[in-house]
Amino acid sequence: MSSSSAQNAETPVVKGSWRDLLTGRHRRVAAVLAGGVGLYATNVFLTTSLLPAAVQDIGGSRYYAWVTTVFLVASVISSALVSTALPRLGARNTYFVALGAFALGTVICAVAPVMEVLLAGRFVQGLGGGLLCGLGYALIRSLLPEHLWSLGAALVSGMWGVGTFLGPAVGGVFAQYGMWRGAMVTLLVVTALVAILVPFTVPSTRAGDLPPVPSPLTVGLLVVSALLVSIANIVDSTVLLGVLLVVALLGLGLAFADDKRRGGRILPRSAFSLSSPLPWCYGAVALMSLASQVEAFIPLFGQRLAGLAPLLAGFVGAAIALGWTLGEVPSAGISGLRAKSRVASAGPLLITIGFVTAGLLVGEVMGTCVTVAWTAALLVGGAGIGIAWPHVAARIMGGAASDDEGDTAAAAINTVQLVSNAIGSAVAGVLVHLGGPAPAGQARAVLCGIGLAGVAGAWCVWRGTAAWRRKAAHQQA
Repeated sequence: MSSSSAQNAETPVVKGSWRDLLTGRHRRVAAVLAGGVGLYATNVFLTTSLLPAAVQDIGGSRYYAWVTTVFLVASVISSALVSTALPRLGARNTYFVALGAFALGTVICAVAPVMEVLLAGRFVQGLGGGLLCGLGYALIRSLLPEHLWSLGAALVSGMWGVGTFLGPAVGGVFAQYGMWRGAMVTLLVVTALVAILVPFTVPSTRAGDLPPVPSPLTVGLLVVSALLVSIANIVDSTVLLGVLLVVALLGLGLAFADDKRRGGRILPRSAFSLSSPLPWCYGAVALMSLASQVEAFIPLFGQRLAGLAPLLAGFVGAAIALGWTLGEVPSAGISGLRAKSRVASAGPLLITIGFVTAGLLVGEVMGTCVTVAWTAALLVGGAGIGIAWPHVAARIMGGAASDDEGDTAAAAINTVQLVSNAIGSAVAGVLVHLGGPAPAGQARAVLCGIGLAGVAGAWCVWRGTAAWRRKAAHQQA
């Protein structure tokens, strides 16, 4: 069959719209899926803004960096177990376990008398948070019709943009008044509101045939790799940072090789076949997630190069997340394989255009006009991620070789994203070190260097599109 026939076969009969997703019978599904990921994302940025006040209250400054590290490691562990938990516990019970763990960890953090207890709370929080994020993608396939998958993926990923703004805002207010524990209570209230909706939205059915659990070796290698990357983010030596990053990447390679040997329990079996769209789509997700981590350095450069106040520099840093959200809102509603493929391929190229332009605009002293143009370029780079993300995610959800791989394929989006976020932070750190001692050189190096991930991402999307068309043609033959 010709590729045009395949395109027509793959063009959805029903065009999805935001109104379909956010009103009527789908609105509670949207609220639960978005609420779970929103809790995780808001908590990430809220805790960062609260941490100085918490350290001043309970001490433990030597553990400062580990507050993020233990949360990340726990999130990687639980996100890798989503496709194992779903058929055993059922979707509803898995959601309750995730919300319960997140709530328990939040309570421990709220009452922590010393930093060691806070770290324990963060680990439990991370276990619940990783499950919530994984469920946000895994249940799109089963709770929403196919024509709303792109919109569902856009809504879920858009919660990171919401968290980028909401987390620092809420955390900053509570920290300013010396009430950092009150912010944790607010998280508990929102967690309870999401839990109230779960019984009315998420089914309790369980699968008949239970898939095998992931190998302890696979999970262990993932955890060690995430830990090494987290340590790399807090070392000062460029050489040591690079060594830790290389070892972590080798660990990830061994983890996925072991997963492939055991039949695909964290990534679906189709992800290990280059003729499938999945490895290319996961590659695009990884590269876009990696590129997004440049945002962590933008507030610092905004203060040092443009002389911005910390609050304003923080909002400039959120330009990438804002662009991500603004880009995916109109993009997710596009229908038709040809249009989706073009948009998905163009998105990563905008990452390169936006970030490289921002890097070239950097100077030792940046005036108002240059700073505005710099912020706009960052917004364009973020929009590139948002434009491509919903279509790549939907392609993963529908790209598995069989239906029994579907939940695993969808849940793995979150695992790939979390691991790639950690790697992206380390890569950005390496580029900052290579940029030299001057802030302008550091900013140029990290923005131009990490911006090149967009070109590789566009190539992955193109390869994934070609594989998707072959798959569609084979199904119609």
